[in-house]
Amino acid sequence: MIVDSLAALEAIYHAPLAPASTVKVADSVTPDYAALIEAAPFAVLATSGPEGLDCSPRGDQPGFVRVADPRTLILPDRRGNNRIDSLRNVVRDPRVALLFLIPGSGTTLRVNGQAVISADPDLLDSFRVDGHAPRTALVITVAAIYFQCARAIIRARLWDPESRVDPATLPTPGAILAALTAGAVGGERYDAEWPERAAKTMW
Repeated sequence: MIVDSLAALEAIYHAPLAPASTVKVADSVTPDYAALIEAAPFAVLATSGPEGLDCSPRGDQPGFVRVADPRTLILPDRRGNNRIDSLRNVVRDPRVALLFLIPGSGTTLRVNGQAVISADPDLLDSFRVDGHAPRTALVITVAAIYFQCARAIIRARLWDPESRVDPATLPTPGAILAALTAGAVGGERYDAEWPERAAKTMW
């Protein structure tokens, strides 16, 4: 059975919401929510554009997303693969969402808002690491911010050392590229050179 209407959906999820599910939502960054952002070294950025949706990992030292004021977050765009899918989307559709993860904590933090891309030299210079400034930064106006309960993290055993997967059991990026290109790109050499290449292009 396909659920294709709000009425049908709400008939399945008919239990009343607990107060905590709604009162946790704020329209600005509270001190407690700021503390979670400042502790987070990882976030997932969701954007939308004419070609569809994009969900992109963002990571840096804890607090890499700056709380500029209670309504404004700033996310530097560190070096990556230069596809700039997220940034292409923001230029055409400013709506964004962030999901923050904090290693060891079951609590995650969600932010919905709108973003613009800044190339202001002084702003970018303030995010300089190891002599390298980002080329742009997202300036995000917060519309809603709230924590998510720990059930998903607990079910996934995300921070449990015993649940870690041995990377040797997984396809490597080099192997994936080689399979997709009949060996023209990737391969064992790609994997072998990756650590040094990443170290030189981290920032």
